[in-house]
Amino acid sequence: MYTPPVSRVGLAKLLRANAHHGTIPRFKRNLLLRDFIPSAGCGAQTMGCAALDFMVFGEAYFQRLFNVIGQVLELQHLPAINMRRKVGGGFVRLLANGEQQHFAEEQIEHVMDYDVEQNIYGVPDYLGGMHALLLNESATLFRRRYFNNGAHAGFVFYTNAPDMTDEDEAKMKSQIEGSKGVGNFRSMFVNIPGGGDKAIQIIPIGDIATKDEFERIKNITRNDVIAAWRMNPALAGVMPENAAGFGDIEKIDRVYTNNEIRPISQLFLQVNNCLRKDRQVNWKEAVLN
Repeated sequence: MYTPPVSRVGLAKLLRANAHHGTIPRFKRNLLLRDFIPSAGCGAQTMGCAALDFMVFGEAYFQRLFNVIGQVLELQHLPAINMRRKVGGGFVRLLANGEQQHFAEEQIEHVMDYDVEQNIYGVPDYLGGMHALLLNESATLFRRRYFNNGAHAGFVFYTNAPDMTDEDEAKMKSQIEGSKGVGNFRSMFVNIPGGGDKAIQIIPIGDIATKDEFERIKNITRNDVIAAWRMNPALAGVMPENAAGFGDIEKIDRVYTNNEIRPISQLFLQVNNCLRKDRQVNWKEAVLN
């Protein structure tokens, strides 16, 4: 079988790396379902699962269920994360314990977003924003570790007091070491008797003054993630930075639906070709015309 160009498991795990990246594909799925009319051939649950697969992986899979005379009665969703194309034709579904479920070509309806480098698997559009996504996650994790470590930790505690006893030094060192957190920073105690004019100095290593840099990284990477998804900030839950806001939300929604959601619905309409006429997948006339 062919290996996907991008790890499906890796793409799935990325959904938990960032707030916007995790919610935007589900929001686009909801926009697609908003104008979907369920039928006996394809229900809302089936289409919702397939639509989310398409947003995340750039492709979706349906299994055609036939009646005794060879007509397609219903489409059943198959998780794209486990689906593979076979070299000799057909498809295979990877199951637990290394088992496989094989399908002939005519049993599967494959909806995919074309990739210019290959035409075997679909590839999502947001891959160009993955580095921004991971940087956003790293900045958040770093900040979490900083606060978990404690604002009092993450420094060199230096003293040059010549009259400090060994007992006092050991007690102070023990207290400082006890303040260590589980994050990136560790504190250090140093005693140099008679070594300077100041008795005690605290030299910060991890400083909360880097707050502005943290916010700048978060804002820049957030914008890159939203751009990679081609999502309007007003629809992505971004707070406006000015009093005017983003404008008329209904117009934004209408334009976004026309330019982004309608083309995706056209791709899914290909499943009509394999269903009986009275069981076709359908969308509201307002969306198609």
